[in-house]
Amino acid sequence: MELDGKIALVTGGGSGLGAAAARAMAQAGAHVVLIGRTTAQMDEVAASIRDAGGKALTLKADISDEAQMKAAFERIGTEYGRLDIVFANAGINGVWAPIDELTYDEWNETQRINLGGTFLTAHLSVPLMKQHGGSFIITSSINGTRTFTLPGASAYSTSKAGQVAFGQMLAIELAQYRIRVNIICPGAIKTEIGDNTTQRNNERALVPAIFPRGKVPLTNGKPGTAEQVADLVVFLGSDRSSHISGTPIWIDGAQSLLI
Repeated sequence: MELDGKIALVTGGGSGLGAAAARAMAQAGAHVVLIGRTTAQMDEVAASIRDAGGKALTLKADISDEAQMKAAFERIGTEYGRLDIVFANAGINGVWAPIDELTYDEWNETQRINLGGTFLTAHLSVPLMKQHGGSFIITSSINGTRTFTLPGASAYSTSKAGQVAFGQMLAIELAQYRIRVNIICPGAIKTEIGDNTTQRNNERALVPAIFPRGKVPLTNGKPGTAEQVADLVVFLGSDRSSHISGTPIWIDGAQSLLI
């Protein structure tokens, strides 16, 4: 119960990495707050946490909508008065297309949700974290940080690279409040994020065939699991990571070293 009594917020908590992390942190003793756009999915996760003896609160909000996020954080402030762990996980893959076909609106939508949503989560979390310190964790990706071979994923990869820079800036700014900021960079993980991916004429943006394609050496090509990422989130949220901040952590079974 190494997170006993801590208040943990998870954005995108209804599925994938967010759901796995929420369950893992609740199992470790945290009171978990889930924020997301799909109430039914979050309620299912929250119910599973409560059935296992944990505590969970669900709040519906689009992470890139300032008014909705302010309302959600007002509820968190009223309910708990603090935050100890924030997992800024929600995001989209968006549209993957050749740069001359990708529209400006499609580009902006990816940045609005992935970067804008991460900004709003930090902007509204920090006032609730300053007094006691804590851990702010961002979900980035190996794409845009260590690999650049996904055809047509220029908007997505740029948003992921931006999250690393944002997290490292925050690590310096927030150190005075004992708030640690770290960025996890998953590789191939089995989640539902592909459901919000639109791919269009990606064959035009393929990398040359001379480059090796992404495999996962540690697991003989099999993707990782959301639960493996959740274990990392629990570690980064716990006092065992008390001297780690401003650090991108690739969790990909060495996949990105091949690309």
